[in-house]
Amino acid sequence: MSLLLDTHVWIWSQEAPEKLGSRTIGLLTNRQNALYVSTISTLEIARLVMDETIALSEPLHSWISETLRALECGTMEISHEIANEAYSLPGSFHKDPADRILVATARIYELILVTMDERILKYSRVKSQDARL
Repeated sequence: MSLLLDTHVWIWSQEAPEKLGSRTIGLLTNRQNALYVSTISTLEIARLVMDETIALSEPLHSWISETLRALECGTMEISHEIANEAYSLPGSFHKDPADRILVATARIYELILVTMDERILKYSRVKSQDARL
């Protein structure tokens, strides 16, 4: 199974795993699953750290490399194809650019988006996993 972690799932997997459901923890720790994060999540985390909305257990630069290594997680870069898809999503989807990029990435690469975001979970045009489960 190939999974794309929403920004909050990436953070919580390292900083507050108790916020994740047991099924999600099993998916994240099962080494047969391929895990990915998007560079848009790095941007979101950097903004949250800069705004002092969150505090990480170590400086952001080392936190990123350490958590990617700990999760054995790959990176999904934002490509022109993803950028275009983000604003060509079928049906009705909200305007948050980061969520649009995550959904577009999951759709293009046929990944399951692991999230607690109700708007994403209700969007039937992307495969998703509720991280609370």
